Amino acid sequence: MLLTDALVLENPWVRLEPLDVSHADDLAAAAAGLEHAWYTSVPTPETIESDIAQRLAWRDDGMMNPWAVRRLDSGRVVGMTTFCNIDQPNRHVEIGYTWIGVDAQRTAVNSAMKLLTLGHAFERCEAIAVEFRTHWHNQQSRAAIARLGAKQDGVLRNHKLGPDGTLRDTVVFSILPAEWPAVRLGLQQRLARG
Repeated sequence: MLLTDALVLENPWVRLEPLDVSHADDLAAAAAGLEHAWYTSVPTPETIESDIAQRLAWRDDGMMNPWAVRRLDSGRVVGMTTFCNIDQPNRHVEIGYTWIGVDAQRTAVNSAMKLLTLGHAFERCEAIAVEFRTHWHNQQSRAAIARLGAKQDGVLRNHKLGPDGTLRDTVVFSILPAEWPAVRLGLQQRLARG
């Protein structure tokens, strides 16, 4: 199976649906009230439609596989996640451009979607590495990625220019196939605890 294949992924907590414009209203509602720190790129309710359009353009170019995250207990779409920086010949992918609304934070949603995306990457697509990247200053994201069981590979200094012209240092983490069973078990136990 290819990392770019558009398909639905589901477990008892969430359903990841191939992103399309029909998700815009729920996503705009989910984006309301999010803290938009200077070092994040979370869309606002006003920019949801252009964000979806950009993700779909990257999908059409083979660079991204985007999903809308539907919370099954409420039936609402509460965020987005993607396979990005897809390198199919080397079976290497990043999970990124991920955000969930305030109501879904500190719930099973993030663990459940990571269980699905990592499981799909390693078990169906036979990925040899799955990356996570975040801004140096995003301490919350860095801690969450480390708790997941990903290992820090390094820091890409002056990696990107931010919208305001600031330079971004990007922290790179990864999970390898041999590490996936322990990461999977950790996610399953976190979900079992509720």
